[in-house]
Amino acid sequence: MITSPAFAGKRYAVLGLARSGLATVEALLASGAEVVAWDDREEARAQILPRGGRGTAQGAVEGYSPPLGATPLHHPADGPPPLKGEERLSLANPLEIDLAGFDAIIVTPGLPLNKHPIAARASAANVPVIGDIELFAQARASLPPHKVVGITGTNGKSTTTALIHHIVKSAGIPTTLGGNIGLPILGQEPLPAGGVYVLELSSYQIDLTHSLDCDVAVLLNITPDHLDRYENFEAYAASKRRLFKMQSEKSSGVISCSTQAALLETENLDQFVAFVDTQTYSEDQSAWPSLQGPHNLENAVCARTACELLGIAHAVIEQALETYPGLPHRMERIRERDGVLFVNDSKATNPASTSFALASYPAIHWILGGLPKGDNLDECVPMFDHVRAAYTIGEAGPMFARLLRAAGKPVTESETLPRAVNDAAAAARPGEVVLLSPACASFDQFKDYEARGEAFRAAVEALA
Repeated sequence: MITSPAFAGKRYAVLGLARSGLATVEALLASGAEVVAWDDREEARAQILPRGGRGTAQGAVEGYSPPLGATPLHHPADGPPPLKGEERLSLANPLEIDLAGFDAIIVTPGLPLNKHPIAARASAANVPVIGDIELFAQARASLPPHKVVGITGTNGKSTTTALIHHIVKSAGIPTTLGGNIGLPILGQEPLPAGGVYVLELSSYQIDLTHSLDCDVAVLLNITPDHLDRYENFEAYAASKRRLFKMQSEKSSGVISCSTQAALLETENLDQFVAFVDTQTYSEDQSAWPSLQGPHNLENAVCARTACELLGIAHAVIEQALETYPGLPHRMERIRERDGVLFVNDSKATNPASTSFALASYPAIHWILGGLPKGDNLDECVPMFDHVRAAYTIGEAGPMFARLLRAAGKPVTESETLPRAVNDAAAAARPGEVVLLSPACASFDQFKDYEARGEAFRAAVEALA
């Protein structure tokens, strides 16, 4: 894991014990910090109880006094000695203890600070609220010399992050993924000297970060999203800008010109900025099987530019674009059968995302439906010429069937995903694509979009 002497002897509260929260607790304890941890879910709290089956203790370890209201997790009378650091770990809800003297409260990015009372309590105690990315930023000085690439934007972050990581790895440079993708950054082993940390950064994570100076910062686009967490679209856009405002003059930026909002948020920056405009020119993407469509042209050119700023050779970058395998459930090529390509884009949970997939292929048998997020497919209408036929599933199936028939498209109301795969496979001809791009959430029939994508894969692989 990533540890730092910067945390030694300090006191932290960790609120939220999912993957990044657990990694944060372990990294802070290993660094010599005192930690008070909490999650409203009992099963989450149970994950950090002392190993070996010991219960919580009533009392304090000698030489250590937990915050008022906290339960220490070990007492000498409990039997076996604690694992390293456990004597500095206690369970308590930060909303119920005195926060005076804490150095920071680390919260999960999913916690809505605009609504959660921890923000006001921390402010009253003059304690900063941060995330694990800020802890990583503070730990950087004690890590071997390295570089950090940070990627943000509304759409395309995961693909661009994974692609940059793939290019850097192809160049033989030690690298790892973190942030909003892959494993929690603090839970990973530090890279050797010369390594590159590639971080996908959501607006939530940027909000909780104050000192991350990315060597290369990438902004793909800004479109309305997460407006339940922000006062308005302008506030959401401004959160993206902070990634660049934290940079020093020696750092660099890559900014896509695909949205006006992104350009407005990056005016008057002091560092070098490379602007990428994929709206006014085209490039042959035929050699990039996992990077089809105009949205992936934006992702690819931004990744290429970022890697050029890292000093990676052009030939290495171009070869890596050709070998990039893609991410699961994001325009993922599953199989080609009798000249028909089957593509899993289960991650497309709204019509705007699906419109990118429809733009990627000229002849599509489109599987769509699920739990709807609206009552129209307006963002997809410009790409209807690419749709040979549609196959609707789930709760939104009847509504989508009416919309598509009104637009003159052949529709089969398949209802379930396996039946839709069979229906589309029977109708598709060589050179055409069977595309799962639902434009809906998955929760009417599946646990999540990943389960939906795996069901699509299983149905495709079951075809004769």
